Amino acid sequence: MKGKEFREALEPLTEELVGMARWARTTGARIVVLFEGRDTAGKGGAIRAVRDKLNPRQCRTVALSKPTDEEQTQWYFQRYIAHLPCAGEIVLFDRSWYNRAGVEDVMGYANKAQVAAFLEQAPVFEKMLTDDGILLFKYWLTTDQERQEERLAERLEDPLKRWKLSPVDLAAREKYDEYTRAREAMLRATHTDNAPWTLVDFNDQKRGRLTLIRDLLDRLPDTHVEPPEIDFPKLSSAPKAESYGVIQPITDFPDSD
Repeated sequence: MKGKEFREALEPLTEELVGMARWARTTGARIVVLFEGRDTAGKGGAIRAVRDKLNPRQCRTVALSKPTDEEQTQWYFQRYIAHLPCAGEIVLFDRSWYNRAGVEDVMGYANKAQVAAFLEQAPVFEKMLTDDGILLFKYWLTTDQERQEERLAERLEDPLKRWKLSPVDLAAREKYDEYTRAREAMLRATHTDNAPWTLVDFNDQKRGRLTLIRDLLDRLPDTHVEPPEIDFPKLSSAPKAESYGVIQPITDFPDSD
């Protein structure tokens, strides 16, 4: 999908997302969206497309680093609980507790007993969330290995994206089938009626973002809430220019010519 076509299709969806956020603030809804998938699938771009025009104080992105020594002694879900939303908030998890069923399983960071315990506990944990009224959406972004290789090579060549290329990404290149096996085991154990998974094709990332956002909006209740009326009278005098006493602004950025 071309950039112009994507932006034109995204604009009305963005307006609906803003309306969704207004609805959440008005009703006190708590919304959690998990973005999972292989490296380079497009999780970051999808999250940016969702949150771009939303109030960052209301819509938070959670992207946790590897657990500390102290966190490794906690109940596995414990550090994620602190990031769950309060009334009116939207939380977008850039990877989530499902790290244990994915990268930790495939790369050997968790043993078989830990992975098995996670797959048993995750549906129970998520039922507690949804029973308490949290609206939970779980998305897995799919991508073929050929597209994954193209994107990894792009990260290697682009100095603005090189930071995204981690040793784990490189080690995972030869484990495409292992990640498929881990995903399928995860889906069998955690695709439940109260917290189902949704797979979205992200071989075309722009189209994938549109597909994901449309699905998210369609699965929410009627979110129409009229925006509040705001009185915006004319100024009592002509608009004033800035004035400076203590210090002056720095020199403007030069013209390109």
